[in-house]
Amino acid sequence: MQHDHDIIIVGGGMVGAALAARVGHAGFSVGLVEKGGEPSEPCGDYDLRISSLNARSLAFVKASGTALPEERSCPFRHIDVANQDGTGHALFSAADSGMDDFGIFIENRTLQYALWQRLAQLPSVTCYTHCAPLSTIAATSARQLELDNGQTLSAPLVVGADGARSTLRELAQIPVESYDYHQRAMIINVETELPQQDVSWQVFTPTGPIAMLPLPGHRASLVWYDHEDATRAREAMDNATLKTAIEGAFPRRLGNITRVVARASFPIKRQHAKRYIGKRLALIGDAAHVVHPLAGQGLNIGLHDADTLAEIIIQGRDPGDYLNLLRFECQRRTANQAMIAATDSFHHLFTGAKPLRQLGDLSLQLAERFPFAKRMMMQQANGLNPFKMR
Repeated sequence: MQHDHDIIIVGGGMVGAALAARVGHAGFSVGLVEKGGEPSEPCGDYDLRISSLNARSLAFVKASGTALPEERSCPFRHIDVANQDGTGHALFSAADSGMDDFGIFIENRTLQYALWQRLAQLPSVTCYTHCAPLSTIAATSARQLELDNGQTLSAPLVVGADGARSTLRELAQIPVESYDYHQRAMIINVETELPQQDVSWQVFTPTGPIAMLPLPGHRASLVWYDHEDATRAREAMDNATLKTAIEGAFPRRLGNITRVVARASFPIKRQHAKRYIGKRLALIGDAAHVVHPLAGQGLNIGLHDADTLAEIIIQGRDPGDYLNLLRFECQRRTANQAMIAATDSFHHLFTGAKPLRQLGDLSLQLAERFPFAKRMMMQQANGLNPFKMR
């Protein structure tokens, strides 16, 4: 039976575009369905939406032939984690973990644009923009996708990478479990007197962590977690008042702030699909799972989904073979469930009652005292084998 593509991917964001680039680079015919248009080239100030790419994610992106612009990304080699009063503290260094660096911080729009630039170079990839799925039905050898622009496409495998409110997941009638943390994260881009260099840090407080993500030069992306009302109050502040609030709450190592560039906030919620697969269908990224962002692993585990699925597709004969999809689900659901449990534990340890917070402080002290444990933690967080030596 003739199909339009080997694989159809719904969602042209970072995870969907990365999967399209990887399997397209391997020679598979790919149809990428995106409700928006082709991303435009980033320019001007850094965007508020910043993500980390760890070692495995970087390797996956580069395996598709995608080139990332160094001038709009910042490598980091140290992660500093502490509690508010300094009684619990752990410093993780890439060199101690057998790595050159932990990865990079990069704007979401910069990564997406670089991936789409690569897609334009791949003759096996067709991008269908400004359209979305209306319905889908699975047959024995393919799944059919009806789009709202009147087109109907078919492929042996359809992948949902269309975000937390996935249309494809809803059409496939895959339920999700959700949890509301009743917190908001405020993202603030600032200009500082000190260059941020190659250190990312996070300080746990009873109301939620505060974090600094380094950007090139004298720029930083600050993340301030707190209760919803407190965050809303800060959003209403003018830049001068917000600057004073930041300098009073964030550690002095941030340096003096010369300018508040931009700010926004979003609610903190957890979500997990009860299944990652269906008949000739797979979910990846936020369509499958949304985790607490305190560890900065949301995009990484989405890219690890795409990496695992790509390898299974490349090694197999039928992209939508059910046994192969089952392998994908078993591997990724186990890993993602562990990450959800870990981020939940950190959240409750450091924002719970005082005995829990003391236990959290102790965990940081123990991590600092056992280098081998630190090495294992960081290599595992980077998607690497913690038992493999350099």
